[in-house]
Amino acid sequence: MAPVARGARQFARFVNKPPSSIHASARIRPPPKPDALTDDIFMLMCSAFLAPKPLSTRKQSHQHQQHFLPTSNPKWQLLSTVNDEAPAPVVEAKEEESEEVAVSDDEEESTEYKLVLEDITSSPTAPGGGDVHTLTINLGAPGHPDPIVIETGKIGRQASAAVTLTRGESVLYATASRDKIVDHQERFSSAGLTSGAFNKRDGRPGEHEILVCRLIDRPLRPLIAEGWRHETQLLSWVLSYDGVRTCDPLAITASATALWLSDVPLIKPVAASMVGYIDGQLVLNPTLEQMKHSRLNLIVAGTKDAVLMIEGAADFLPEDLMIEAVTFGHNAIKTQCEALEELGKVAGKEKKYDTIKPPIEGLQEMVDEKYTAQLDEIYNSDLSKEDLSSATSQFSETVVTEMEEIFPEEKASIKGAMKDLMCRRMFVKAKNEGTRIDGRKLDEVRVIEAEAGLLPRVHGSALFTRGQTQVVATATLGDSGMRQKMDRIDGMVQKRFYLQYTFPPSCVGETGRVGAPGRREVGHGNLAERALIPALPTEDEFPYTIRVEALVTESNGSSSMASVCGGVPISSPIAGIAMGMLLGDKGAVSDENAVIVSDITGTEDGLGTMDFKVAGNKEGITTFQLDIKCEGLTLDTMKKALEQAKAGRLHILGEMDKALTEARGELPATVPKVIKLKIAEDSIGKVIGPGGKQIRALIEDFELTNINVEENGAVQVSGFDMKKMEEAKEMITLLTSQMGGGGRGSRGPKPEYVGPEPEVGKVYTGKITGIHNFGVFLEILPGAEDGSTPGCEGLCHVSELHVERVRNTEGFIRSMNTETLEVVYQGKNNKGKYQLSRKAVLEQKGVKARGDSGPPRAAPQEMSKDEVSVISQAIENAITD
Repeated sequence: MAPVARGARQFARFVNKPPSSIHASARIRPPPKPDALTDDIFMLMCSAFLAPKPLSTRKQSHQHQQHFLPTSNPKWQLLSTVNDEAPAPVVEAKEEESEEVAVSDDEEESTEYKLVLEDITSSPTAPGGGDVHTLTINLGAPGHPDPIVIETGKIGRQASAAVTLTRGESVLYATASRDKIVDHQERFSSAGLTSGAFNKRDGRPGEHEILVCRLIDRPLRPLIAEGWRHETQLLSWVLSYDGVRTCDPLAITASATALWLSDVPLIKPVAASMVGYIDGQLVLNPTLEQMKHSRLNLIVAGTKDAVLMIEGAADFLPEDLMIEAVTFGHNAIKTQCEALEELGKVAGKEKKYDTIKPPIEGLQEMVDEKYTAQLDEIYNSDLSKEDLSSATSQFSETVVTEMEEIFPEEKASIKGAMKDLMCRRMFVKAKNEGTRIDGRKLDEVRVIEAEAGLLPRVHGSALFTRGQTQVVATATLGDSGMRQKMDRIDGMVQKRFYLQYTFPPSCVGETGRVGAPGRREVGHGNLAERALIPALPTEDEFPYTIRVEALVTESNGSSSMASVCGGVPISSPIAGIAMGMLLGDKGAVSDENAVIVSDITGTEDGLGTMDFKVAGNKEGITTFQLDIKCEGLTLDTMKKALEQAKAGRLHILGEMDKALTEARGELPATVPKVIKLKIAEDSIGKVIGPGGKQIRALIEDFELTNINVEENGAVQVSGFDMKKMEEAKEMITLLTSQMGGGGRGSRGPKPEYVGPEPEVGKVYTGKITGIHNFGVFLEILPGAEDGSTPGCEGLCHVSELHVERVRNTEGFIRSMNTETLEVVYQGKNNKGKYQLSRKAVLEQKGVKARGDSGPPRAAPQEMSKDEVSVISQAIENAITD
């Protein structure tokens, strides 16, 4: 702990804070300065480098769609649309026991699924006194019978606010305290499991937990009152998990509720919902089983008035359906937020607005009057990123120095006023002139360059450059043993494809920490990964595990667009674009007050209000992510941004087609070849052998890269010499076709012996069928001649092999140079297995262990002095001679 404490003191001195304020948890960083790249992941591009022809893109017709769409009144209605035109009459939907929805096209009656807010109940039952407040929200959606129950006042009473949120048998616990940190943990005990770590303790957050932390942070940060300078910490735990639905949207709602009930000045309550698209229907909070068949995985968070955050993936869905899905999810959010408003009146603490420093009177007006003309001159100049960044930084320093003479000790307020001026002047230039500070039009994309096959020895590579953003992407292929494995509360997850994004400080000309990926890198890599998954070939078409690394070498916005899938025969190229929004003032978003821009730079991201990343192909969207810095985004503005993003995406795809016209017809020589076969589960042990001896011998004898055996009997043989791989395949087939024991690794029941039972106590000559450390398997009676049934096989335990102790079973049998042993059948054990003994045969023949035969030895007698003298003299004479 000494180095940790010393590091905390050093860091505390650096930030001028006491060591007690340093928290040992990962922090969500505040928005970076405008000249540094912020949420720049997205544009993502993929190329069919290997496939001679693109694989067919999966499509589904959208001509007949049915949606459960909540209206403004508290009812669920089933709308049917044809060819995405006007909605058909409302029809009745009934909930079946199997949670499927039966639809009738002939009836025109509104459904009875109501959004019900139960009364808030209060009871003085908290440990140690105090009131417990319980809120029940019944969404009443089809297939969604479980209400959401929020309770506060019983657990965690020393936190600023603490809530438990229950749905079904899933329980989440969230607390809010002062510190801008968000941590989420899915405890293994919530699913009745124990961590696989050595110390059996839940460790650092995994990749999924980091992604949930980001989901919680992003919709809440914009709604904390401006001027709040106190640290705010949100902690979220999954205490119980029923395995029916994911807890991700519940974690957002639980954490937001805790913050809403605390003294932190959150402007409005926030809630979240999840939307799937199954068999042409939008489904609210689908089950995990339903999600296996869903073409949409969407999480929406917002207030009752606007959307704050969306995140998800889709299977080439059109933009209009995306808007419907967001609307569908937001209507469920409205109900939850209205309920939370009522809960806040009963159980909420008074907000600490008195600790927020008010704006300095006259400061903003003076900054606008003195420096608007100079700032416009900089924005209208034709400067590169470096020159523009240098000019604005120098200008800002000058402003701060001059204004501090008028407003001493108000440096932070002066910087805030300067940033506000820069935002508004960017908006004015874009609104009045239709151009941006780098000279581009509002919907113009920067110049694109793409180069495939950049590196000689890797399996696949590409260099992608757009403006001053550049990424080197590499692809590595391997067998199923290279899959990424993650232990989660819903079981072991194995990923056949994964993308890892790296953002070193050198890509923006800075120095900094280099090590394990930060939360931002994990989030951006996951976003790029989701964009590519729908375009990947199936495992039957391409039996490789695929790892893609995206190294950002230059960055000025939207770096993940260059996360290239270099070397994989995808069904169609994938491209992405990051959309931004400039606001004229800090008020509500409207057509008059907002300007949408395409392919944003780092400056536009830092000073702008929106970062909306959308990726897909020419047919539809594969992934999306929305972050904003205002109080919400209207659906009309989102629709406009999606339409403009589609145009930019199609432009990028066209440029990619020009740059990447050639596709390789075969894999590079550096990629190991893979062949697949299937064996019986009860023969797996024959391939693996005792302690893995057999499989290691196969790899060595046939010069293979690897042999990977799955529990279901699927085998992958990988190597570079196809001839030797085929020979190894034949050997595996031969091994698994032989009758006999499969070794310790055997799985599944073996065929039973059906012949006459052996006689207990009788001596049999058994044929050796398997040798293991624990004993030898022998066949003492033959099976059917045609091999349809096995012989009678039993185990001669190592302790029954000889009258003396046998230390090495395999060495002992080899030294005998025999294929048979005489054994006595001793009957079946409690598991019905045949027990054999060679030791009993030896004892019948009179063989005894050394030292066990003859009379006991007499105790040694002491020698007389004369005998000792004679022996000593004899030794002395021998030495002298």
